[in-house]
Amino acid sequence: MSTAAAAGSSPGPRRDAPSPAAGRKYAVTDQEFVSLEVDAAIATIRLNRPPMNVINVAVQNQIRVAALECTSREDIRAVVVYGGEKVFAAGADIKEMVGLGYSDVGERNGALGVVIDAVARIPKPVVAAVTGYALGGGCELALAADFRVCADDAKLGQPEVLLGVIPGAGGTQRLARLVGPARAKDLIFTGRLVGAAEAASMGLVDAVVPAAEVYPTALQMMQRYAGGPAQALRAAKAAIDGGLDSDLATGLRLESYLFAGMFATEDRAIGMRSFLENGPGKARFVGR
Repeated sequence: MSTAAAAGSSPGPRRDAPSPAAGRKYAVTDQEFVSLEVDAAIATIRLNRPPMNVINVAVQNQIRVAALECTSREDIRAVVVYGGEKVFAAGADIKEMVGLGYSDVGERNGALGVVIDAVARIPKPVVAAVTGYALGGGCELALAADFRVCADDAKLGQPEVLLGVIPGAGGTQRLARLVGPARAKDLIFTGRLVGAAEAASMGLVDAVVPAAEVYPTALQMMQRYAGGPAQALRAAKAAIDGGLDSDLATGLRLESYLFAGMFATEDRAIGMRSFLENGPGKARFVGR
């Protein structure tokens, strides 16, 4: 894997946007089923296709638009993916898929994989705020985030085998990397759903809270990063994700390359100078 690919190469950052320091709330995109709103440098990708946020072609295309905006905009420092108070996303639209043949499904499912990958490649901290159900493609969307905050009554799973298929947008790969191959095989082979407590015990989710606290908790988690050293966070994510897809020696070379690059950033100078003058944890980073 090239270092450019590992770093999540993307369009250059957009500068025609409010400063993160402005701390005001504004909409970036307001599509039919997926909106993107920014508040104090934290973007929320909000799915809104009631009642279950089923992911059809229109939804997946709109998620991709939102993910690319999050990648390219300097005013966005962290991202929450949220489906609303009742449900995260209940999977792909089976009505769209039932009539597909072998020659059709590769393009259709490949497109969903590209969308999920666009979320995974956002070079900023990303948390999925999971309420209700995160199933099939919805679970794959949550797996593409760096972290998952889950409602205590939520259910997650990859039930595709019950339809005679398998996960096709990253589920077999990201789930196994997250919880280990044996647990991933159990969930995928049986298609069973797991509750929040079991999901937390296996490392599928990072925090379990009451449903009403899911979104505020996700925002609070991202506030830790919104004012942080954006270039260092981007490099750390690229090093970790790139290393997972390569052998140790390649991962170490990638880490060394990205570490050296930090010495060309303003934040590195600010952070080290602040440490020497004021002690740790007091730097005011500018994201450059």
